[in-house]
Amino acid sequence: MTTTPSHSSPLTRIAAPEGVAPSPHYSHVVLGTGRFVAVSGQCALDERGEVVGEGDPAAQARQVFENLRRCLAAAGAAFDDVVKLTCFVTDVAHLPAVREARDAVIPADRLPASSAVQVSALFRPELLVEIEAFAVVPQ
Repeated sequence: MTTTPSHSSPLTRIAAPEGVAPSPHYSHVVLGTGRFVAVSGQCALDERGEVVGEGDPAAQARQVFENLRRCLAAAGAAFDDVVKLTCFVTDVAHLPAVREARDAVIPADRLPASSAVQVSALFRPELLVEIEAFAVVPQ
């Protein structure tokens, strides 16, 4: 079992509990105490509600993480405080682009627990990625 304490929040990340195969892409368990923050699924929409990066999963993933950053900041949180990400993609082939965008804002030693689900469609046909986040912020 490998645990990694967070640098700025009271979180412990357990990359691979005993008997569970490790993953380089997420922590299996993240625990902590504090104020819970839930961020609704974010898509690649700009502040006017227009799609950013139509047909481009990398551009969409970057916009999604920017929207998540803004939502977390509104709650007094940051990516360091994220305990869980749930990613919905219209094609699992988009996951490398999502991971690249995630890795640009979340260091490898602070990866949250994560799930990725392929869906047949999101609420607008030009959207390829939606991600929701849960965070725990110190009291």
